[in-house]
Amino acid sequence: MGAREAVRTWLRDVLANERATGLSLLAAGIAVAVVSPLLWLLAAAAERPLAQLPALLLRPAAVEALVNSLALVAAVTAGSVLLGVPLAVLVVRTDLPFRRLFTITAALPIVLPSYIGAFAFVSAFGPQGLLTRRLGLIGDLVPPIYGFVGTALVLTLFVYPYVFLGTRAALLTDDPGLIEAARTLNRDRLEAFRAITLPRILPGIAGGALLVALYTLADFGTPAIMHFDTFTRVIFVEATTFARDLAALLSLELLGVTAVILALESRIGGGTDTAGSSRGHRGGEAVQISLGRWRWPLTLLPLSVAGLTLVLPLAVLFVWLLRPAISAGGLSFEWGFALNSVGLSAGAAILAALAAIPVAYLAARRAGPTSTLIERATYLGYAMPGVVLGLALVAFGTSIAPVVYQTIPLLLFAYVVRFLPQAVSTIRSSLLQVDRSLLEAARTLGHPPGRAFRRVTLPLVAPGIVAGAGLVFLTTMKELPATLLLHPTGMETLVSFIWVVQDTGAYGKAAVPALALVGLSGLSLFVLFQRGEFDV
Repeated sequence: MGAREAVRTWLRDVLANERATGLSLLAAGIAVAVVSPLLWLLAAAAERPLAQLPALLLRPAAVEALVNSLALVAAVTAGSVLLGVPLAVLVVRTDLPFRRLFTITAALPIVLPSYIGAFAFVSAFGPQGLLTRRLGLIGDLVPPIYGFVGTALVLTLFVYPYVFLGTRAALLTDDPGLIEAARTLNRDRLEAFRAITLPRILPGIAGGALLVALYTLADFGTPAIMHFDTFTRVIFVEATTFARDLAALLSLELLGVTAVILALESRIGGGTDTAGSSRGHRGGEAVQISLGRWRWPLTLLPLSVAGLTLVLPLAVLFVWLLRPAISAGGLSFEWGFALNSVGLSAGAAILAALAAIPVAYLAARRAGPTSTLIERATYLGYAMPGVVLGLALVAFGTSIAPVVYQTIPLLLFAYVVRFLPQAVSTIRSSLLQVDRSLLEAARTLGHPPGRAFRRVTLPLVAPGIVAGAGLVFLTTMKELPATLLLHPTGMETLVSFIWVVQDTGAYGKAAVPALALVGLSGLSLFVLFQRGEFDV
């Protein structure tokens, strides 16, 4: 019996090692697929002789795009911190009226695509805008909405929630009793906040600021609508005018800037992750700062922000909805475009969830250098701007595999590469919460590893899989540049139709699809509520 049991144990170990090897190979294959667009981008850039690279990268248009992009990132990041941090402090640490309501209104702009915000602001404050014409002489005093100022303003208003949510989460997990202890040492609240609270919530602020910086650097729609040349706009123009080699060079330079931003954040944030969750100690609600006579006047801040980010865009869209639409070259909205968007997003969500399961399982259950490398590799697509990813896949489709160029499979692949990390991180978090002893108990009852995973682990992590797929679905709905570059000819989606008609000035025809997109995007807040990441 002893020898027979030893053989059985040996066979189980061999099979387990084979399954582990198979899992690692599967996850590694997924990581290689995610990284492959970078290789195609390098191949496209290599079409230019090496000696020409300095002159190309230093030509005036390229230098201007670099300077504009860096200036925009700095302005939007600073503006988001100056707006997001005070709002978070007000709704968490003070006795501001209607704090729960203002928490929701301060977070909601994150679900509106920034290019919808740009569309609304141009419609309202452009040279022929709805409000500009009604303001008369006052309208002449309003700074031009186009260019750097308008782009920075719109982006700040629609991406500051990243800083707000990161700061709010950090404040909720911080112990406010430390402030009271500092007060006993004769420090006023401002000094105590600077000395005690600020260093502790800095990682949360830095995490939010990183997301703002990456979003600003990668955004294509807003700078294009606001007529401001950044990397993404120049890359898109070059890619669509058959100068893909030059666009590839600029894309590599943009990825280099992205890497620098990530490196800077890692030094500032100190590697502490406090911005990702609002769970844990909730002492931030235990002590409230009395605002005194400023209690009601300070409500003007969240009210003004809500007016600019929620009321104004929706009002503009409804006005255009009710007005006769200007001709858009025969284009008319069809609800089939919405069905196309939903179908593509659902397909991307399912594929991303399936691809994320082996990567997340390997990272959660078999921690080590290999699993860490594989998991980190899948995040490359998320750090790669959509216009860069789209250009890489255009290069692949036109030169290597013409049969898949501008087809649904290639577009779905782009979506999965771009948003796979959302599913990986969500599923990995769910797996880490599953007690290993449950799986071991199933193994002792004679269930092989595969069956034990299906019967024990999979039902427990199913909510995380659904949440991850939901996040991929909702972000795919809003993805603009990759959709414009890769969608099949004749197959319109909500974002592609919005882009075409706003480019012709037929804003009325963009109203219905824009409202539909905003409504579907608003479901992302519901996902956050369901996951418990955003409780108010």
